[in-house]
Amino acid sequence: MSVSRFRLGAVLGINQTLSWGMTFYLPAIIAGPVAATLGRPPFQILGAFSWALLVTGACAPRVGKWIDHHGGRGALLASIVVMAIGQAVLALSPNLAVWYLGWTVIGLGMSMGLYDAAFATVGGLLGQEAGPSITGITLVAGFASTVFWTLGAVLIGVLDWRGLLLAYAGLMLLVNLPMVWLLVPAAPPRPRQDAAAGAVVKSPAQRRAVVLLGAFFALRWFITSTIAVHVLPLLQGIGLTAAEAVGVAALIGPGQVAGRILEYAIGPRINLLVKARIGALLFPLGAAILLLGGPFAATAFALMYGMSNGIMTINRGTLPLALFGPEGYARMLGWLAVPVLLAQATAPTLSAPLVAALSALDVFLICGAGAAVAVLFLLPLRLPR
Repeated sequence: MSVSRFRLGAVLGINQTLSWGMTFYLPAIIAGPVAATLGRPPFQILGAFSWALLVTGACAPRVGKWIDHHGGRGALLASIVVMAIGQAVLALSPNLAVWYLGWTVIGLGMSMGLYDAAFATVGGLLGQEAGPSITGITLVAGFASTVFWTLGAVLIGVLDWRGLLLAYAGLMLLVNLPMVWLLVPAAPPRPRQDAAAGAVVKSPAQRRAVVLLGAFFALRWFITSTIAVHVLPLLQGIGLTAAEAVGVAALIGPGQVAGRILEYAIGPRINLLVKARIGALLFPLGAAILLLGGPFAATAFALMYGMSNGIMTINRGTLPLALFGPEGYARMLGWLAVPVLLAQATAPTLSAPLVAALSALDVFLICGAGAAVAVLFLLPLRLPR
């Protein structure tokens, strides 16, 4: 079966932009208005999103196993429908219980339709040649937050939050669904294997690699989620004005895209693990630059932090494929997603006392030190010969 790597990366990049933008990046736009309408404190409204991430983590391994047997196209199509249903439930929510129900449905949809499912789809179609397409997907989808935070801020003023959610459900069904249906090919199903033959890891060395990789991604995403929630007050805490903080924070997204372009440009000329380690080091180096103080240091940090995160997102798809091969790749991504999603769901709550007790610079430096520790988990890893 001939599959265009460029077309596959572009189509799934647009798919991921739509799916991420209308689910994961949704709370930043609607949490305040929803809290006012339902008469609930914002933390209860945002708690539903954390719950959705836990649902996603719980479902991810089973979704991965299904994709290994049937290919990823069906999971992506189902995810779009499920996400749209969840958005409709949210739009009709009269109370907190229905609000949580809607996010439960969306959490199920996210387990079937975000990066892990897209990466697994590409892996099933292209095997070891999936790397450039995975990079292409993350490159296009790197603009999801910018596009949908901007679009959502405009539309919510016109449609209200309920109308915005219904509009997003319509976009899912009228744009995202037919695009995937028509342009993403189905992978040939693989025969079912018995439990022993179908094991994701088959040796002590592979089990150790899974633990190291899971620890790296979990620690990095815990730190990243902590910074994401508190980034504006933290930047103001190191001496930036409110306007400067917004401007510096806005550079994180372009930094992610720049990191992905750099990773794509370097391509196969540098060992994949070497690229991953260098990318991971950019974050602690950027945090150390903050010791210099001032807007210039903050700008350098934002760009280096964004580049590190952008490269790390690619690594989440490419490293498991390179280390463990295409057999059982989707299930491996599902299992690796569990600690990542747990970290994302719990980081804002668990880190809040630390952020409140320490200076902003200390918080950044502790996060940088944690990112440096995460790099150590990558050092023992070796690519198979």
